[in-house]
Amino acid sequence: MAPSKRRSLHLELPNAHSEELPQIAALFLTQFDVRVGYTIAWKKSVFGLDILNSVEYKSLPSGLHNVPEDTVYFVHDDKYAGISSFVNGKGDESDRNATMLAVGALIPLSYGRLGKSWKHADGLHTLARELLEDPSRTHSLEAFWQEHQYRPDDDNTRPASGEGSPSALRQQRRRGKSSPNGQPGTRNRAVSSASALAPPGQTLSTHHPALSLSIFLDTFGPLVFPLYKAALLRKRVLVIGQAPVEIACNFVYSISILSTLPSSLHSLLPLSPLPTRFRPLFSVGVHDMPTLATGCPNSPPVESLAADGQAYGWVACTTDDILGMKEHLYDILVKLPPEEAGRADTKVWPKMQAKPAVGIRATQRDARRYRGLRRDLRRFQIDPTSRPQSKYTDAEPPNNESSTTTTPLLPFPSLEEATTTDRDLGDATFSPSPDDDDSNQQEILEPQSWSALAYNSFIWWASAGEARTDREEESEYDASLLANLGAEINSPSEVRGAARGEGGPVGYEMALIAYFHRFTVLILRTLGEIIDDDAEKAPSSADGSPSPSPSRREDAGEGRGNGEAAAVAAEDDEHEEEAVEITSDGITKMGLDPWSESDRLFVEELVTFYWGRTARVKEAGNVECCGVRVF
Repeated sequence: MAPSKRRSLHLELPNAHSEELPQIAALFLTQFDVRVGYTIAWKKSVFGLDILNSVEYKSLPSGLHNVPEDTVYFVHDDKYAGISSFVNGKGDESDRNATMLAVGALIPLSYGRLGKSWKHADGLHTLARELLEDPSRTHSLEAFWQEHQYRPDDDNTRPASGEGSPSALRQQRRRGKSSPNGQPGTRNRAVSSASALAPPGQTLSTHHPALSLSIFLDTFGPLVFPLYKAALLRKRVLVIGQAPVEIACNFVYSISILSTLPSSLHSLLPLSPLPTRFRPLFSVGVHDMPTLATGCPNSPPVESLAADGQAYGWVACTTDDILGMKEHLYDILVKLPPEEAGRADTKVWPKMQAKPAVGIRATQRDARRYRGLRRDLRRFQIDPTSRPQSKYTDAEPPNNESSTTTTPLLPFPSLEEATTTDRDLGDATFSPSPDDDDSNQQEILEPQSWSALAYNSFIWWASAGEARTDREEESEYDASLLANLGAEINSPSEVRGAARGEGGPVGYEMALIAYFHRFTVLILRTLGEIIDDDAEKAPSSADGSPSPSPSRREDAGEGRGNGEAAAVAAEDDEHEEEAVEITSDGITKMGLDPWSESDRLFVEELVTFYWGRTARVKEAGNVECCGVRVF
């Protein structure tokens, strides 16, 4: 199967200056008092914004007393991104010899995903360190508020309501257009492959969540693909870990941005409101249980978030283990390894499960795709000194001379290696990480089925070993997802500038995001073509009119979830549509595993969720000779 010709990657870059700090709607100092618990010792906020009985708990998640410092991200009232800088120092005996406080801020989400709040991380940390010496000296907080407070009359800022923001203007332009189901288009704020990153040639902020993408890939290994599939289905994904929570918050960001629906798919999918973005809640606790109960793919959409493309599903992280016992609050549970896992002799993988306690593993195809992705990503420059360290791995920067026992996530090529052609890369030697050890991955992989083994052996025997193997075609197909990205992301002048030490990392984060977005396009476009072909083959009704459209109907889905709406529509329709039939070749074209039951169920759920139809996936392995089935 030859790789299909792909359109060039379109990168929508932000127009704002990368050094511009977003204005804040609230600034607060939270302390933990051993006698009264969480308290807000000082606060300032714009008129009408109430932060009491909320941010004091969000800014100090459980378990922070075990770490000296941390950065926490959260969402407040679905309108503001929150960031807090926590510090833990020595205190009086009356305070149990510890002083714990956090300085936090709220930023309007109209600035973008997470409100670009990470740009204030260093400033808030400086304030927290100063206040640790004497929490009563709040003059520095006053000065910070006066400098960065949100001013509605400032022409250089974006309104908190979103009116006048680029996303709102895009929405206004689309109001005259209709979605595939005939309803007015109301989608906006779709994020492209690089909309959350800095423009080419500029470095990312120290605390930018995208800097943890390499750690995210290293931590989850092949499990990144079943996690991505759950996000594409807009499941409710809860990640449980320990303090510090910044890296877990960064993982939430990674999951959200990798599973964004590219704008080229918006006209293809009939689901309305279309969940173009996977809603990131970041750090949550027991006080967020009402929020966690919403957004289930099989429940009504969250209308207040429909315009932002986040009506279904969410991804969040927590240090409260008790939330993992509330199965009605999530669809997918991810348990990160404990802190000591980074010092283990063998890799300790996260654990994924669906309720009720059904373990989730990566497919054999996912494992092969993961190894190929790691190999192909090496041609994109990554600066290890700018990357945050993770407690889940023991890897150190490759240029650290003291490191003798660890292997970097990716080799760091020279300029000549980074600009070699894909053909040259195919013959190069890849230095594997310990995570690439197949025996180390078996616990997180589905076992190879006997049917797959027998089929592949039969094909090899029937062709006398001369036919191209499926593995070779897979490798070429996966590599095509990263093809031509170097030329599109980095111009020759930018590459030369990087070689001279100018600017930041060349394309690694963009390449990884673009890879998953292209994978999303591949899956959903292939499904769309299959469904369109099925509709063309469907017989017309008795009066000569075409059969009902596969688009979801508003009257059938009003007040109901996706699956329930589709079921009601099918029952009420006197011309009930037959299930969409998908062959194993169709599964293979999507880059999925035709031998895996989980991938077959994934495709069936995709068709139900986005198209409101049922699907039936044929099992792989049918071999016929002269019209007679021999396997």
